[in-house]
Amino acid sequence: MSYTALYRKFRPDNFADVKGQDHIVTTLTNQIKANRIGHAYLFCGTRGTGKTTVAKILAKAVNCEHTVDGSPCNECEMCRAIQAGTSMNVIEIDAASNNGVDNIREIREEVSYRPTEGNYKVYIIDEVHMLSTGAFNALLKTLEEPPSYVIFILATTEAHKIPITILSRCQRYDFHRISIDTIAARLDELLKAEGVEAEEKAVRYVAKAGDGSMRDALSLLDQCIAFYLGQTLTYDKVLEVLGAVDTEVFSQLLRKVLSGDVTGAIHVLEDLIVGGRELSQFVGDFTWYMRNLLLVKTSDNPEEAIDVSSDNLKLLKEESEMTDVETLMRYIRIFSDLSSQIRFATQKRVLVEIALIKLCRPAMETNLDSVLDRIRVLEQRIEEGVVQQVIVNPGAGQQVSAGAIPGETAPPEPEERKPQKAAPEDLQKIVASWKVIVGQTTGVFKQMLLKAIPKYNGETGAPILFIEFQDFLGQGYVDNPEAKQELQEIIERQTGKTVDIQMVVVNQHQHTNLAQITVDQAIRENIHMDVVVEEEPE
Repeated sequence: MSYTALYRKFRPDNFADVKGQDHIVTTLTNQIKANRIGHAYLFCGTRGTGKTTVAKILAKAVNCEHTVDGSPCNECEMCRAIQAGTSMNVIEIDAASNNGVDNIREIREEVSYRPTEGNYKVYIIDEVHMLSTGAFNALLKTLEEPPSYVIFILATTEAHKIPITILSRCQRYDFHRISIDTIAARLDELLKAEGVEAEEKAVRYVAKAGDGSMRDALSLLDQCIAFYLGQTLTYDKVLEVLGAVDTEVFSQLLRKVLSGDVTGAIHVLEDLIVGGRELSQFVGDFTWYMRNLLLVKTSDNPEEAIDVSSDNLKLLKEESEMTDVETLMRYIRIFSDLSSQIRFATQKRVLVEIALIKLCRPAMETNLDSVLDRIRVLEQRIEEGVVQQVIVNPGAGQQVSAGAIPGETAPPEPEERKPQKAAPEDLQKIVASWKVIVGQTTGVFKQMLLKAIPKYNGETGAPILFIEFQDFLGQGYVDNPEAKQELQEIIERQTGKTVDIQMVVVNQHQHTNLAQITVDQAIRENIHMDVVVEEEPE
């Protein structure tokens, strides 16, 4: 006799064996016991959650001669015929390959004939969202008012693709993802029935890998048992078969990333690839690992938020203290983007390596979370003393870098260059920015400078800036060295040049060759164009 896969061999044949869908099982059994059976049902939910199985059990229950608490007895002639697939009362249709109008027309013609045996004709249409628009329209009237002996059960994984006119004619039941505990308990039952020994940790990992689907979990378990036939199924063996990675490797990789060790992170990835690990599985598992870290970091009761052993929870708590929430969210964002890209990539390893480098080098990105991560790295380096600090030795007048070798003399620092003295052409630039310079002074001195005229000695050409006050009140600043020093400092900050300044009052000084400074040349140098002066006609 040929081998039967576990998910087919142990498919539930009554409502009591259906796991994880109590809200649906209770409703359907109550309907059968009260004889309040609907004419159209819509079963929605992800793959492997029991939609087709419940549909077949419901088909048996409505035709069963001796129901037991709303479930089929599986002993009467009708139950055995439906179970064997020989009954003419239950018609299964795959809408993925029978999605045309003609297929629905055949159903409309068949429903006019009463069942030869039993109470109801049950039509189970799987993947109903694959029907064409015309097929949906052809089904509408029959679905709304079928004969009293006809029941339609529609099953789909994508309820949003079904027209609202179909949805409004059906009782909708949403099948939930099955919890890890429920799947693991069911796997334990089947392993005992099969006589296979397995570690609890291995069973729970298979249940987690099923991702809420009982059928997927049973298929993975079947694969693991076949690979290690006759042996005890251990956690390491499950990881080997599924191409998965142990959480200890994730911990090691995370520590490399947090320390910014690109080479170490790439070496960890290299070991995983040499060990035959599947990169897509690795990306998903590492994202899930960081998700657990984030929950431990933010949740008041992490024991209830995540499903891990006490040893792993202790390790997660330790590592959660090594980083912050913003950094973890950045890591999760990068690997979430990677999981959608790696699915269709030809160079998967290169994509994973780039993602790891991004984690280690936050400067590669300009997002806000990467900026926060860069700040974290800088703070960490400062705490470790990696960032070079300069210590000034006031006695020797030298600068010594932190971490320098004692006894060795640091190379002499270049002497600070003094600003060059202003040449006559630089006086033009000073005058060009005269309002900016004067704007940095205050009070009456500022008002006097705004009225003053900057000049220079055209005969000698000496680089001396003469400030000629146009009011006798300026005499108070001519004899004030503090005002002169203040103006010199402002000019030095503005132009980077030192300039000698002499303050005089108009008609009260002996310099007869003072000329007003024009700024035409300075403007030409700065804006790179000639200045055209238009004269008004007389």
